[in-house]
Amino acid sequence: MFYHNNTHYQHGDEAATGILITNLGTPDAPTKQALKPYLKEFLWDPRVVEPPPARWLWWLILNGIILNTRPAKSAEAYKEVWGSEGPGSPLLDITQRQLDGISEQLRPQFKGKVVFELAMRYGNPSIESALKKLEAQGVQRLIVLPLYPQYAGATTASTFDKVTQVLRGWRWLPEIRFVNHYHRHPGYIKALANSIREHQAEHGKPDLLVMSYHGVPKRYLDNGDPYHCECHVTSRLVAEELGLEKPEYRVTFQSLFGKEEWIKPYTDATMKALPAEGVKHVQVICPGFSADCLETIEEIDGENREYFEEAGGEKFSYIKALNSRHDHTEALSDVILQHTQGWYERDGFDADADAAEREKVKANARAMGCPF
Repeated sequence: MFYHNNTHYQHGDEAATGILITNLGTPDAPTKQALKPYLKEFLWDPRVVEPPPARWLWWLILNGIILNTRPAKSAEAYKEVWGSEGPGSPLLDITQRQLDGISEQLRPQFKGKVVFELAMRYGNPSIESALKKLEAQGVQRLIVLPLYPQYAGATTASTFDKVTQVLRGWRWLPEIRFVNHYHRHPGYIKALANSIREHQAEHGKPDLLVMSYHGVPKRYLDNGDPYHCECHVTSRLVAEELGLEKPEYRVTFQSLFGKEEWIKPYTDATMKALPAEGVKHVQVICPGFSADCLETIEEIDGENREYFEEAGGEKFSYIKALNSRHDHTEALSDVILQHTQGWYERDGFDADADAAEREKVKANARAMGCPF
């Protein structure tokens, strides 16, 4: 293993707490050329697609079939949402605003130096590039917050894999804390409930509220992944906050891929069946998505709206993701504060004493002939 030198470090430098927020990822552009490397990185991750023992078979399927057909189709879908929340990818544009909101709320809570970066698990800005920026700013304590409220091996654990893969090449490691989930955090639940109330104040109450989450293969659940359970916990807590009874809301799962069975019920099949059940007015929210993206804008507010209306539904509305709402960034900030208790830059920090100590360290290092 090669451990790179930290060429940024100098004795007496001010240490910092680093806050890294991450999300799934986005291609650099809505084009076939940009989608191919993005999808290859995403679908080759063994956390995302847990293949049979013969991994070489999945390699053949991925490179021989999927990457020759799917990029063009995905590019067309991305073109429909590109620029909807800013100049480029909606996920990246929104995540940047989320980081700005978190930074604004957290800076006053840290008496010492605190720095912020965002990264995508796949695509750019990469986790590696974000960690290098944090290293260059003297980060000695690092908290990583993947913006996945519900833990899943395919998302949260994959982020942990990548962060630790990068850090394995560092000689100087920061103290690290990693947030696994926040699916029942009171602020997050209240923000979801607030967004639903605000939407219904404008659009009325529906016959049914559907909470749609990204799906995963059923065998992941069978093998012990808690994702399915945490989605139901979030939904129950939101329903309790809103005073909803079980017949008034439903939990479904979207974004199926491949031919195997995924956790059910499926969102698309539900939308096609609801009108026949007498549900004419439906509202859909996606609590597992911290920011609007292809899967919410195009898949839910586009495809699934059509399924519902073509089956005889009369009124469909999508309740936006929490995005950069103040109550959302406030909840995320609180999660970070909970996980940074006891850290030097927060509790009992004395700027004058810190500066004096750093000068002593620097002087002693120079006296012993240290060049940095």
